[in-house]
Amino acid sequence: MSTPTTPTATDFARPAPAPRLEQAAAALREHGFAVELLDDAAAARHRVGELIPAGVSVLTGASETLRLSGIEEDLNACGRYDAIRPRVLAMDRATEGDGIRRLISAPDVVVGSVAAVTETGSLVVASASGSQLPAYSGGAGRAIWIVGAQKVVPDLPTAMRRLEEHAEPRPGRVTVLLLRQAIGF
Repeated sequence: MSTPTTPTATDFARPAPAPRLEQAAAALREHGFAVELLDDAAAARHRVGELIPAGVSVLTGASETLRLSGIEEDLNACGRYDAIRPRVLAMDRATEGDGIRRLISAPDVVVGSVAAVTETGSLVVASASGSQLPAYSGGAGRAIWIVGAQKVVPDLPTAMRRLEEHAEPRPGRVTVLLLRQAIGF
């Protein structure tokens, strides 16, 4: 087991060393996730093509990992799949909002990334638009997450710090109505 450290914001961009990656993979497996350690984006790109059968509906999450790796383009432009993202982007939000919601909520496969993975086997997901969250949380028949080595952190508090300090928030997008009254669970 690695010694817990407190990464700085600049550490959040550095790849975790092999032992930390292996520890995170083992912990994720213990939590029931299928995990494959691959060398690079090219290997992930190839593997994603093997994992997804032709003709299924595929939603790509808004992800720099997918964009930079070429996976987003592979899935959305190859014609091999029923690519949901291009369809949704062509729809009118005002008149076809319900259709958009239905399409993105339950694809056969959702492909994206996560904000952080802990060495203890936790995953932290965030979404600026929220569009992939229904599919990520169970709406999709299958989820495939491509995660760079820089996203592996020691523990959940560090994962949350990575999300808050390193991910790109959209200030002002969400309004929180915080009550003085106790209500709910």
